[in-house]
Amino acid sequence: MQPFASDPAPTDMPQPSAQSPELHDAQLLRRVAQQDKRALEELYSAYHRRLSRFLLRLAPRHDFAEEVINDTFWVVWCKAADFRGASRVSTWILGIAYRHALHALRDERRSGGNIVDLHEEAAANAAPADSGDTQDWIAHGLNLLPDEQRLTLELAYFMGYSCEEIATITESPVGTVKARMFHAREKLRLTLPLLDGSATALKS
Repeated sequence: MQPFASDPAPTDMPQPSAQSPELHDAQLLRRVAQQDKRALEELYSAYHRRLSRFLLRLAPRHDFAEEVINDTFWVVWCKAADFRGASRVSTWILGIAYRHALHALRDERRSGGNIVDLHEEAAANAAPADSGDTQDWIAHGLNLLPDEQRLTLELAYFMGYSCEEIATITESPVGTVKARMFHAREKLRLTLPLLDGSATALKS
């Protein structure tokens, strides 16, 4: 799906004023609910890079990320009027993308598609930390985690969402989010020393 074509710009469109990004997003979403294609394009542009980074952590394929982003904004276009402000607009949009991505991954894996399995890829290509790139070392460890645990850590530590917001995004209880974070940290504590070439992992 390509981004929607713009309608002619109204001659009396007000000039943008300084305001919080969240308030601006909420105003755009209200306009989308009124079938304003220009507002949808603005939301698409504002969120495309953020969603791409997130989705490429889930599956390292740009065509996959683009398909999920387009599907996400089709839902935004159709369901904008259903948004009631119970969460941030960014949380709502990311939740749509998260659920579409997981469904797409599962469907393609069931059908024998060629989505790259990040766990196998990371295990095959894991590099020791003495390569000098600590970020790559940590990324290898993250890629070895189950999807739900890995994405929970990324949502919390790399994207700045709270446990409550992650629960909304993933449609999981807050207790489940906290448990995923705990188990993910424990697995990293055991795995990272091994990727570093240490003789033994830390004991739990």
